[in-house]
Amino acid sequence: MVHNNQSGLQRKPFVNEPALERAERLANLLASIVESSGDAIVSKNLDGIITSWNKAAERIFGYSASEAIGQPITLVIPEDRQSEEIEILTRIRRGERIDHFETVRQRKDGSLIDISLTISPVKDAKGIIVGASKIARDITEQKRNQEQISVLAREAEHRTKNILSNVQAIINLSQSDTSESLKEVISGRIQAMANVHSLFVETRWIGAEVSAIAKQELAPYLDEHDTRVRMEGLPTVLEPAAAQAIAVVLHELATNASKYGALSNAKGQIRFTWSRSEDGQLALRWTELGGPSAKAPERKGFGSRLIEGTISPLGGKVLFDWRSEGLVCEIAVPT
Repeated sequence: MVHNNQSGLQRKPFVNEPALERAERLANLLASIVESSGDAIVSKNLDGIITSWNKAAERIFGYSASEAIGQPITLVIPEDRQSEEIEILTRIRRGERIDHFETVRQRKDGSLIDISLTISPVKDAKGIIVGASKIARDITEQKRNQEQISVLAREAEHRTKNILSNVQAIINLSQSDTSESLKEVISGRIQAMANVHSLFVETRWIGAEVSAIAKQELAPYLDEHDTRVRMEGLPTVLEPAAAQAIAVVLHELATNASKYGALSNAKGQIRFTWSRSEDGQLALRWTELGGPSAKAPERKGFGSRLIEGTISPLGGKVLFDWRSEGLVCEIAVPT
């Protein structure tokens, strides 16, 4: 009895395939892989003349195969990088392989792209090096992302140092009679900084509006009729350093007013205004009305020193005017 071993034939479908047909089939398979690759696959001879150019090369560099084949590979090399080709051909002639060489190439429209090159020698049937194959991967987007991450890291480092510097300044300028009250003072001032940072997130760290900072710090004293605290000024965005300083200053003024000034009784009022002065500076004015009579202290208090110490690093100035109807504080800040 004769049995057909069909499973055996399925395992070895090309066992009796003629060598020429097999070579042709493998060549077609290789050509299909090259054409469907997402990377540019290019070959050239030892004179640097392009001999093959796949679809991805057309997409990445902008030249069709008919435009590129027969042209020198320097077609896609920027003027200031022409020497790279001499070095590459020298190494290829020595039989060296070049892996993941990151460089810049030029598209047909003149734009530059970042690419990663892998270059291998091509040998003939006798083992003699006759050219090179190049695989080029467009890494422009990857480079852009890496640069963006680097920029963000540097910005984060700068902001962190700035925050820590401000916190250190607050601690150095804060004093109180007891450790508990000192903790309360420092906590309130740092919270004012934290509040303004939430505004930075909304503007992607461009800065914060003066009105938004003021509403945040004076929120406990605002009412629906705006009778207790009135604010007026044109839309003005402060860059982060100035915004943080103004937030801490307004927190200090409001805290002082709630303990000793206009916000310490039911009839007191606050007027907070801001405008641009003739010299381009931002002029802010804090006016207290209806509170206890304000008297100039014999020596600067902790709050006054904090306000001046916060504004001074910005190149700004502070003027306190203790009037019988209440404190007036004028601040000028360069913007």
